[in-house]
Amino acid sequence: MSNTETETGARAEVEAKASAAEDSDLGAAGSQLSTAPREDAPNLPSLGVIGWARWFWRQLTSMRVALLLLFMLSLAAIPGSLIPQSSQDETKVADFLKAHETLGPVYDRLGLFHVYSSVWFSAIYILLFVSLIGCIVPRSWQFVEQLRGRPPRAPKRLDRLPAYATWRTGAEPEQVREAALKVLRQRRFRSHVAGDAVAAEKGYLREAGNLLFHIALIVMLIAFAWGQLLRSEGTKLIVEGDGFANTLTQYDDFKSGSLFTPDDLNPFSFDLKNFRGTYEATGPNKGTPRTYEAAITYAVGADGEEKSTTVKVNEPLEIGDSKVYLVSHGYAPVVTVRDGSGKVVFSDAVPLLPLDANVTSSGVIKVMDGYRDAKGKREQLGFQAFFLPSYGGEGTAVVSQFPALLNPVLNLEPYHGDLGVDSGVPQSVYRLDKSHLKMFEDSKGAQLRENLKPGETMTLPGGAGTVSFDGVKEWAGFQVTQQPGSGWALAGAVAAIAGLAASLFIQRRRVWVRAVRGADGLTVVEMAGLGRSESAKLPEELGDLAGLVHDAAPAAPERNADLGPEPEPDPASDSDSDAHVAPAEGAEKN
Repeated sequence: MSNTETETGARAEVEAKASAAEDSDLGAAGSQLSTAPREDAPNLPSLGVIGWARWFWRQLTSMRVALLLLFMLSLAAIPGSLIPQSSQDETKVADFLKAHETLGPVYDRLGLFHVYSSVWFSAIYILLFVSLIGCIVPRSWQFVEQLRGRPPRAPKRLDRLPAYATWRTGAEPEQVREAALKVLRQRRFRSHVAGDAVAAEKGYLREAGNLLFHIALIVMLIAFAWGQLLRSEGTKLIVEGDGFANTLTQYDDFKSGSLFTPDDLNPFSFDLKNFRGTYEATGPNKGTPRTYEAAITYAVGADGEEKSTTVKVNEPLEIGDSKVYLVSHGYAPVVTVRDGSGKVVFSDAVPLLPLDANVTSSGVIKVMDGYRDAKGKREQLGFQAFFLPSYGGEGTAVVSQFPALLNPVLNLEPYHGDLGVDSGVPQSVYRLDKSHLKMFEDSKGAQLRENLKPGETMTLPGGAGTVSFDGVKEWAGFQVTQQPGSGWALAGAVAAIAGLAASLFIQRRRVWVRAVRGADGLTVVEMAGLGRSESAKLPEELGDLAGLVHDAAPAAPERNADLGPEPEPDPASDSDSDAHVAPAEGAEKN
C-alpha cells in the first residue's frame, strides 16, 4: 500500500471521527427539547420475569398505548348509546329481549345492556387511567428538572444548525455577550453565559401544555366516573297549585348510579304556582311554542327561606349540584264525580298526556268508591278521557286544532265494574284495564260518549251518578338531575383545550450567541437557533434577534490606511456590518 493511500485512509478516518463528534455535539444541543421518555430496544429473550414486567409497564405507560386505549374506550361506549341500557330503562331492555330471542341473550352475556358497568369497559377505563398516570408522572419530573436546569452549552459548529447568522464587530466579545444576554432576556428567553457563548431557551409552555392536556384527561376520567357512580335522575309531574319535596317517594320515575344512596339527595322543595305557554297564532309555524315557563316558589332545607323564581326550557333551577329542568307540559281537567245520592266520590285535577303537537291529550279517571247498583253491590267507575284544548266543533275529528285553551272540550267514555286495582298487579295511572269493566250504554244501546265543556255535567245511566267538568289546570313535567363532578368535567375540558392549543402552537427552541476574537482582531459573532420541530418562524425570529444584538453591540471602526488592505471576508459572512440569516448546510441532518 502506498504512502498516499495510507494518508488518504487516515484522513478519512479522522474526518469520520470528527463528523461523529459534531453529530454527537449537535445531538446534545438538541436534547431535552421534549419530556417524552427515550425508548431503548430491549433484548427480549434475556429479559427475565422482572425485565418482562418492566417492559410491559413501559409499553402500558407509553403515549402510543394511551392513545390506543382512549380510542378503544370511545369504541366501547358506542353500544351504550345504541342498545337499551338497564340503568336507564328496564322496560326497553325487557322489550328488546322479548323481540330478539337469539340476539338478546348474547347481548346479555356480553354485558351490552349495562355497558358502563361491565367488566370489559371497566378494564379499558382502568388501564387508560393507569397508562395516563404512568406516562405523566415521569414526564412531570423531567419537566421540573428542565425548569431547574439551564440551557446546554453551544455546539462547536453553529453553522450546521437550521437557522444561522454571523457578522463581525469591533466590540469586545464580553460586550457582545452582555448585549446578547440583555436582548434575549428582554424577549423572555431563559439565558446564561456558558463559555464563549450565550445559551438561551424559550417555549417551555409547549411541554407544560402537553402535560396539562394529559392531566386534564385524567381529571375528566375521574369526573366522569364520579358522576356516573353517584348520579341521580328523576321526573315529576306537578299540577298548578301542587308541590314537590326532593325525596325518593315523591318521584314518578327515578334512576341512579350504583354508589348512590337516598342520603345523597339535596334537601329542597318547590311549589308550582303557575304555568304559562304562548304559541304562534298564524303563519307556517302556527302552533309552535314561543314561551314555556313555570313560576315556582322553592326553599332549601327544612327551614329554608322561601324564594320565587321562573324555570324555563334550558334555564333550570340550580340548587347545589342538583338542577331542576322544565321538560314537558299538558292539561289537567278538573273533574267531580257524584254517586246516585249526590255524594262526592271523586274531585280532583286529572293530568292527561299529550298525543300530538296541538296537545290533544289522553288519560283515564279511576273512581275506587263508585256507586251501588240495584242489588247493593259496590261498583267502581272508570272513564276513558280525551281532552281537546281547541275543539273544532261538531262534525270535526276529535282532535285539537291549536295547543292553547281556545275551545276546551273533555270527551268521556264511562265504564263500571272492577278496575283491577286490588289484584296486587301494578297498573299505570294513564291506562284503563277494561277486562273486568262494562261500558255504559245510552238509550239506543250504543257506547255512551259525551263531549263536555267547562261547567257541563254528564248523567250516568241507572242512577250511577254524575260527572262534572269544572275547569282546566295546567301541569308541568320536571326533571331533577344530580350529577356530581360536572364542574370538574367542565374544568378538565377547558384545561384540555388550553393545553392542546399550547402544545400545538408554541414551539420549544434554543438560541446560542457566540462571540470570539478573530485573526484580524475583530470579534466574530455567530448566532444559531434550534427548534423541536421544523418551523419557518425560527429563522425569522433569529433574524430579529440578530438585528437587536447587532444594534446593541458597537459597530466595527473603519480601517486605517496604515493597517494595510482589508482581509478577505469570511464566506459565512454577508458583510462586515450586516447580519445574514439562512438555513445552514447540513441542517436537514438534525
